Amino acid sequence: MGSHADRPEPPEYAFDRFLWMMANAARWKCPTCGERPLFIPWYKVRSLQDWFMPLDGCPRCGYPYEREPGYFLLSIFAINYGAGALLGLFIYLVLDFWLRFPIWLVLTLTIIPMPIFNFFFARHSKAFFLAFDLFFDPHSGGDDDGDQRSDSPVPPPKRPGFEPIGKA
Repeated sequence: MGSHADRPEPPEYAFDRFLWMMANAARWKCPTCGERPLFIPWYKVRSLQDWFMPLDGCPRCGYPYEREPGYFLLSIFAINYGAGALLGLFIYLVLDFWLRFPIWLVLTLTIIPMPIFNFFFARHSKAFFLAFDLFFDPHSGGDDDGDQRSDSPVPPPKRPGFEPIGKA
């Protein structure tokens, strides 16, 4: 691993910063610093909870990954299920109108991949939601009204069993 001098800094321009944050989300990295993981690595996952739950926060910059209970519900309903529905619609249209398969085969080949896709895309949907939310509504701790914002990150909340795992 390189030193802090080797680490790329986030871009200053809004669109460049947005793309930088989305690239971090696609790699399951912290949207703020881009260095630390959002989730337990796949080879250390031991339960479904390990797979679906992000870590408490970034150990490098202190950015908390979950603002409040239920924070990621929109990511599951809008991003994950929405992407799964678009995938299903695309598969259906290709199989039914382009390839002209029988309807029983079209429905079977459309319905089976959707839950599998949603299972594997769940981490990406949470990462993208976190990056979208941070970009459009940056926050930091110490205020409830949202008017006073500082550049200092909020330390992650402590929850037993969900501490970041070593250095990635």
